[in-house]
Amino acid sequence: MDASRQPTLDEIEEHFVALVEGRLSRDEADRRAGRWMADDGLDWDDISWWALTLLHGIDLPADESGAYLHDDEQLRGWLAELRKRRTM
Repeated sequence: MDASRQPTLDEIEEHFVALVEGRLSRDEADRRAGRWMADDGLDWDDISWWALTLLHGIDLPADESGAYLHDDEQLRGWLAELRKRRTM
């Protein structure tokens, strides 16, 4: 995906899949989502914006143990919810 253009909802969903499968780091997903959200030239539908708000911050630590605020189970739940919302 070209980082200089707006991602499609399919591409946003692929970020969730890549995170779940360990092919994308949480840091990279957070940075990409943050860049897209900060770009005032992009226009988002409600589902895409909702998904980006979840990706932006996916790397937040829960505490000093190295655990994440949003664990893998929650991430899988968000992916399932995204897929559900796409069918509505």
